[in-house]
Amino acid sequence: MSVVSSPSSPAAQPLPQTAGSLPDAEPPPTSLLTPTLALARRELVRFVRQRTRIIGALVQPVLFWVLFGAGLSGSFRMPGVEAGLNYQAYFIPGVAAMIVLFTAIFATISLIEDRDAGFLQGVLASSAPRLAVVLGKVGGGATLAFAQAALFLLLAGALPELGVVERFGMLLSPARIVGLVAFLAVLSVALTALGYCIAWPSRSTQGYHAIMSVVLFPMWLLSGAFFPAEGAGWLGRVIAANPLTYGVAGLRRYLFPPETIAASAPSLAVCWGITLAFASLCVTLGVWMTRRPSAN
Repeated sequence: MSVVSSPSSPAAQPLPQTAGSLPDAEPPPTSLLTPTLALARRELVRFVRQRTRIIGALVQPVLFWVLFGAGLSGSFRMPGVEAGLNYQAYFIPGVAAMIVLFTAIFATISLIEDRDAGFLQGVLASSAPRLAVVLGKVGGGATLAFAQAALFLLLAGALPELGVVERFGMLLSPARIVGLVAFLAVLSVALTALGYCIAWPSRSTQGYHAIMSVVLFPMWLLSGAFFPAEGAGWLGRVIAANPLTYGVAGLRRYLFPPETIAASAPSLAVCWGITLAFASLCVTLGVWMTRRPSAN
């Protein structure tokens, strides 16, 4: 005769869940948009609360532009162009790229600080997708970089009217302004994603600053921002291999008339193609690094 246990018998009652036992089911995954916007907003709030970052990311490049432009305008001549730009005008796209690069550095270095504070580990342990970490950090940093570079370009257009710097002729139309805004946005994403890829494996801010001094700052110097590739000898080949060269050249093409730009400069289509490819590569690499199991 078989015995059927009743619901009140000890065998039929579920075991009590202890404090260390795992839940029956994992929490549902969080949507991509919510954590992305939260992380991006966190970068913007952090920037507002650390206003001294404006000095490093905006004021210093403006001083470079005014001082170097005033000092070198008399001796600079654009090679291969009859009516070329003076140095004050030639240096504008390079300074805009410097602002984007410096802002990207300051924005992505917070990744190391978040890891040291334990915030990053908390985000990675949550149900938020790893892609949201990349998009949030890069999106917030790129927004700051774009805004500060755009503010500098507006300032550069206004200072000649005030007599602070020598006058130069920008060629701006509604279509060129739209193209300039779009190109600057892509360049901001590319350089911020590059900073993310460098900051992710870095274990200290000191190491990140060392990479900045050895890699990122020379990358800007050898981009045609400070001096043209024409007549630079073997450095011209280094400049041509630098992806940032095409970001600076694209900004210059949107800002100034074609007759003031050397014929050997990259075309706008080449600048767009390489900058888009560079941004896609850096974002993809950042996602791959964040999704690795060792990232935990």
